[in-house]
Amino acid sequence: MAANLEESRSARFALRCAAWAERWFPDSWVFAALAVVIVTVATLAIGARPAEAAKAFGDGFWSLIPFTMQMAFVVIGGYVVASSPPAVRLIDRLARIPRNGRSAVAWVALISMLASLLNWGLSLVFGGLLVRALARRTDLRMDYRAAGAAAYLGLGAVWALGLSSSAAQLQANPASLPPSILAITGVIPFTETIFLWQSGVMLAALVVISLIVAYATAPGPNSARDAKACGVDPAFNLPPLPARSRPGEWLEYSPLLIILMVLLGAGWLFNEFSTKPAITAISGLNTYNFLFIMLGALLHWRPRSFLDAVARAVPTTTGVLIQFPLYGSIAALLTTVKGGDAQTLAHYISTFFTSIASHDTYAVLMGVYSAVLGFFIPSGGGKWIIEAPYVMQVANELQYHLGWAVQIYNAAEALPNLINPFYMLPLLGVLGLKARDLIGFSFVQLLVHAPLVLFLLWALGTTLTYTPPVMP
Repeated sequence: MAANLEESRSARFALRCAAWAERWFPDSWVFAALAVVIVTVATLAIGARPAEAAKAFGDGFWSLIPFTMQMAFVVIGGYVVASSPPAVRLIDRLARIPRNGRSAVAWVALISMLASLLNWGLSLVFGGLLVRALARRTDLRMDYRAAGAAAYLGLGAVWALGLSSSAAQLQANPASLPPSILAITGVIPFTETIFLWQSGVMLAALVVISLIVAYATAPGPNSARDAKACGVDPAFNLPPLPARSRPGEWLEYSPLLIILMVLLGAGWLFNEFSTKPAITAISGLNTYNFLFIMLGALLHWRPRSFLDAVARAVPTTTGVLIQFPLYGSIAALLTTVKGGDAQTLAHYISTFFTSIASHDTYAVLMGVYSAVLGFFIPSGGGKWIIEAPYVMQVANELQYHLGWAVQIYNAAEALPNLINPFYMLPLLGVLGLKARDLIGFSFVQLLVHAPLVLFLLWALGTTLTYTPPVMP
């Protein structure tokens, strides 16, 4: 009884926080634009000339265009695969497995987290459709809100430790890195970030704990609110293909072009994986996105179905497309504009952190900092562009393992996702819910995850040794 009362208090507190955030927090683009203004003012405060700041703003604005498009395709590829007819049929089969409502919530959490290791966009859509499929079962008394929060655990808990980790992908692809950051970090392959055994230990711990919390906090059959009680019709049908209206459309409805294109793509992928180590091949963002786009096209089978899915996916990339240029400008302002003593703002920030951090406290200090900043700037790859110049410079000066420094960012950056509605938007669209419906449950996950993540980052970091940056 006391445990249920405490859970209720935690949920009420989380809902009050969510209501406050929804009332007072502007769009995340406003935070990015505000960060540009703050960094610009800071460069002027250290003695930089306004003309130099303006030049850096313009020069940096387009510096992340390749990476911006790559991140947009991560979202598009995941959405297209998850919404394909075979994926929807697979979801219906997966929905038959759980025996009761609480196990169904834990099942959604597991599927969502596993999918997020491949693609975070896939995780959101696939998890949301699985929740709807479970909600259609008349024999299952499942809390629709708790299941929706479980579907968000892929992005809120472990996605940054998987293949779609923006920071790890960025550091493994020198062509996508701004030169100013590449000069500090060098190239950091997956073997030094997400494929470290330490990363595997952290991933396993987070998955297990997340499942336990999801199961324990799911309301029982007597208090569960189903989809109907939440005002949602859980029925889901793929939009039917429009009828052909003219002879020129026949290729849009024939699988011929898809088959030929996928065969050609398969030949390229075979060459990539046969001429390079598998880890090197899959760590290329272009290869990774190419694989998902080809798979999505194959699963949709007909060009018209594939193109319709892409059209539905594109609006979910708006935040990436409009915010990442601002992150490029911030990185340029931090690393290229020099003050009166010929030092950059990134140098001042790294000097400050070096003065208060040590090799032993680096993991906890940077973890807390990244988590707090992540609530205001909810963008994995874009925020890494802002943090990397000074975070990695501090790691070099303290001789801290550079790959684990990336993983500190990855694990800590995911924490604020649990209570930040920015990344929830695609999932909320699938579920037909509002952010406040999920945050009460995900907030409890945050209370458990935060101390666990910080402890694991510190403890596992002590098992690694520093190696100097490797330049391409």
